[in-house]
Amino acid sequence: MDPVVLHSDLNNFYASVECLHRPDLRHLPVAVGGDPLLRHGIVLAKNNLAKKAGIRTGEALWQARQKCPGLVVLPPNYPLYLRVARKARAIYADYTDRIEPFGLDEAWLDVSAPDLTPEGAAPLADRIRDRIREELGVTVSIGVSYNKIFAKLGSDMKKPDATTAILRENYRDTVWRLPVESLLYVGPATTRKLRRIGILTIGDLATLDTVYLHRMLGKWGEVLHQFANGEDRSPVARTGEEDPIKSVGNSTTTPRDLQNEDDVRMVVYVLAESVAARLREHGFLSCTVQLHVRDNTLESFERQCRLPRPTRLASELADAAMALFRDNYVWTRPIRSIGVRASDLRAENLGVQLSMLEDERRRLRLEQLEYTVDDIRRRFGHDSVQRAMLLADRPLGGINPKEDHVIHPVGYF
Repeated sequence: MDPVVLHSDLNNFYASVECLHRPDLRHLPVAVGGDPLLRHGIVLAKNNLAKKAGIRTGEALWQARQKCPGLVVLPPNYPLYLRVARKARAIYADYTDRIEPFGLDEAWLDVSAPDLTPEGAAPLADRIRDRIREELGVTVSIGVSYNKIFAKLGSDMKKPDATTAILRENYRDTVWRLPVESLLYVGPATTRKLRRIGILTIGDLATLDTVYLHRMLGKWGEVLHQFANGEDRSPVARTGEEDPIKSVGNSTTTPRDLQNEDDVRMVVYVLAESVAARLREHGFLSCTVQLHVRDNTLESFERQCRLPRPTRLASELADAAMALFRDNYVWTRPIRSIGVRASDLRAENLGVQLSMLEDERRRLRLEQLEYTVDDIRRRFGHDSVQRAMLLADRPLGGINPKEDHVIHPVGYF
């Protein structure tokens, strides 16, 4: 018997919550973005009036204002959004304990029961929508299907405040006619590759030879082929189930474009400090460093390297990340965002092979110093102690990724 999977997507969530708490904005075009001067300046969410004016999520605020001079732009208020999201999840919990968040405003729900089929689950989805609207004052679109990928696709198809079912009996008629980029995890780069060979719709992808797909996209091509054919079998996680920590990372969209290596080094050190502090909090050492770089045209790359020895020192993480940057980036365009991630983690109590070529006492002093910095920042705030190099440019050096809680979607795999 097929599982019954719902995907809930709170409509225009950030903007809807802002308008809910500020009734004076309800009849105005509203976008949630950021400070355009500090260039966290993209549209994160918009209400329906802004959408009708042509505002698109992800575009620069200055472009949005050109389209709609009367646009009201509000900075994101994540604590407020988190409170509303928790209330929504409390409603979901009245129907199932299998709730898997996908970012702040989306979640999968497995509502399988002996007497419930995907074909008969639309009334249950409607009841959840009614409760969200009546109890929280926002709307939600819900997709109903027998797998997570099609449930997500269903919630995207009709907005706002709608239920859409994608079933075994109708998915070829419903799904295969959609653009290939509608499928979850078919991003811009994959879309371009597929379009170059004439794959324009999900149906085109579903009927493409898997050997050819594997040659073009690797194993990921086979996975996308399964998704397009309704063969996703990934389970919805039960509330409270958490995967073991496999990596620790931070990324940031910088307050201004990075123009040179000094700019990059400053941001990399800020991120490495945050990652190192979190490694210490969780009792881990890192054996591998990953660097992610995106330029101002949104082209990106990711590279990683093995460390000479396991570490949780910010300076060693940053130096490795900078070496990756110098080896892999050619300055053709300014940089818009950077991420640093520590992976291949090992518990601190497993011990480390000491090096005969390094001053172990010096490393121990550095580690004790970083623990002290952690403690000072916990007690007196992040800005109470800073590296001197970070004072040269306050917008860049003042980034605090560990505590600023920019919320990103949870990874699918």
